[in-house]
Amino acid sequence: MQKIVVFTDTHMQPEVGAGKFDPDVQLEKGIAHVNEFNSDADLVIFCGDITDKGDIVSYRMLQNRLKDLDIPYKLLLGNHDNRENFLTVFDDAELDENGFVQQVIDMGAVRLILLDTLHGPPYDYPLSHMGKLCEKRLAWLDAQLASAGEKDCIVFMHHPPHDTGFVAMDTIKLIDGDPFYDHVKTHNNVSQIICGHVHRTISGHHKGVPFAVFKSTVGQMPMLFDTMDFHMEVNEPSSYGIIFADKDSVLVQTEDFELSDLKALQEKP
Repeated sequence: MQKIVVFTDTHMQPEVGAGKFDPDVQLEKGIAHVNEFNSDADLVIFCGDITDKGDIVSYRMLQNRLKDLDIPYKLLLGNHDNRENFLTVFDDAELDENGFVQQVIDMGAVRLILLDTLHGPPYDYPLSHMGKLCEKRLAWLDAQLASAGEKDCIVFMHHPPHDTGFVAMDTIKLIDGDPFYDHVKTHNNVSQIICGHVHRTISGHHKGVPFAVFKSTVGQMPMLFDTMDFHMEVNEPSSYGIIFADKDSVLVQTEDFELSDLKALQEKP
């Protein structure tokens, strides 16, 4: 069985407003927790919005912090990112044939498909806060699903491709949700979709396909479903996800690492 850790919405930035979580400090805590308690993971995936402003300084901060991580990692992009600046710093990142930050990873009986849903350039906010899978990216996805053979596929992407119940965040979900699901349903080999973006733990299924959304390492979306404000956040505990996957099953766990007392349990006589 494969084990994958998922961080999302780390929002790395050099300057933090009063009363806000420091993204670098939160990621440092999360990485330390993973290194101590989940060092047997095969891979760590960062599921987009890895910086807050998409600037070079923030990507270099992230690059420096990731030196602490004992496990191989892959980085995805979200609406707060900038593809060109990202590639300036992470110049060894895997790209598809069209220059998008997406790749496929075969891991045992499972295929991981990592998608680039960044809507840009141009970065025309607020429109580009929505997710985008253009025809080239959808064609790439189709090819990866078609060539998976007997492997079950887990798709990782920043933007949820369907509504999650928060009306503000649902206005900036993936624009191309319907064509995305057309490809997924055609091949019928996606066992799980993993997303970020909403800063809230959410799970369910859409069109018969299971999905999970994980919380951020910084501020979380308050449980105000009908409030039209996607800048809201509350200082709830930071979290990361843990996925166990093989041919027959996918198990999705979450770890609120700031509340974790695993060390005390380990040391308990």
